[in-house]
Amino acid sequence: MIHGKRVTVVLPAYNAELTLKKTYEEIPFDIVDDVLMVDDASTDGTSQIAQELGLKTFRHQKNLGYGGNQKTCYREALRTNADVIIMLHPDYQYEPKLIGAMASLIAIGQYDLVLGSRIITGGALAGGMPLYKYISNRLLTLFENILLAKKISEYHTGYRAYSRRLLESLPLDKCSNDFVFDNEFIAQTAYFGFPIGEISCPTKYFPEASSINFSRSVRYGLGVLRTALAYRLKKWRIYHHPIFDRT
Repeated sequence: MIHGKRVTVVLPAYNAELTLKKTYEEIPFDIVDDVLMVDDASTDGTSQIAQELGLKTFRHQKNLGYGGNQKTCYREALRTNADVIIMLHPDYQYEPKLIGAMASLIAIGQYDLVLGSRIITGGALAGGMPLYKYISNRLLTLFENILLAKKISEYHTGYRAYSRRLLESLPLDKCSNDFVFDNEFIAQTAYFGFPIGEISCPTKYFPEASSINFSRSVRYGLGVLRTALAYRLKKWRIYHHPIFDRT
């Protein structure tokens, strides 16, 4: 617990057998009450490694996609009675030791969503992010900040902390099951008026870390643009997108 609040860490996993153990072992269990993993029908030994670690695991019988994985993560996390939920990729790309800092900002009620930004202190390029991904990250973030009227340094991080009330309030079931889920989540958070914060997060790029290929990156980028545009059109009452409908 932290500041009297229960903390649950969720690990959305797909083919993470080479990095799961390292990620799990660096989680600060002095403040984390529960850890659970959702295996999105991995084709490697991810679930076996999780079993060896004694990790509470939920396995999809078929691949539902990155967004579909997260939906299961948050549904099961809420069943643990967590007040603070941390989403950490089990590919060892993000620093697990920052869980305490992120959870604290949620637990004291400062924010309902905290993003671990790879951009604030230049950690992305230093950590090995490919240049084309860095440039696309910055361009997409600029576009999103303009349309969402925000000043967020990075929308594309896979390291996030949430309050219970946020996860219970957002219509996440209406979001995509694909990678654009992350951006739809932020757009919903902004639309419904929940405060968003950030902390600086170093990152590591190496062969075992998960990464989407170029064609999937393009599809993801187009989805990001559509989401930001849908947000602005909804604000202008020109077009209604179902992800902004709680009913």
